[in-house]
Amino acid sequence: MKRIKEVIVVEGKTDTQVLKSLFDVDTIETHGSAIDDHVISLIKEAAKTRGVIILTDPDYPGMRIRDKVVKAVPVAKHAFVAKKDAIGRRKVGIAEARKGAIVEAIENAVSFEDATDSITWDEFIDLDIIGNKKRRLAVYDAFHLGYGNVKTLFKRLNMVGITKDEIIRKLEENQ
Repeated sequence: MKRIKEVIVVEGKTDTQVLKSLFDVDTIETHGSAIDDHVISLIKEAAKTRGVIILTDPDYPGMRIRDKVVKAVPVAKHAFVAKKDAIGRRKVGIAEARKGAIVEAIENAVSFEDATDSITWDEFIDLDIIGNKKRRLAVYDAFHLGYGNVKTLFKRLNMVGITKDEIIRKLEENQ
């Protein structure tokens, strides 16, 4: 079983159970969106010593939790499972996600620190992503950047340092 050095921030105990079945890993549970100061302190300490990967549900509460953690720990890495891969019988979440999607998300965790502009707004417009949801989602999936609107995608591409040429190449590979 592969050992994950970083501590993974998840929402609840079922997420922890799923991760522990896939990896030798330590987790910090936020207990949903009611994340308190004690949990934030634990996450900050883990970030100093081992690093942190945020893996929250691909839904609105999961995005809110991710935002709270990022405010406290801007150097955290991000792992994203696509919503389509995380739909269970009654809910959407990491515990309901396909095991392969979770492994892929952890292995492709991204860091948004030290962001530099790698793509201009004009280059972004040239990619025909604005107004083309299918293409926008394909870019999100290709680079494991989670989910969001057009502005969020533009921001994340720059945060990770992805260029227009890299996007074109990836889209052509995945057609």
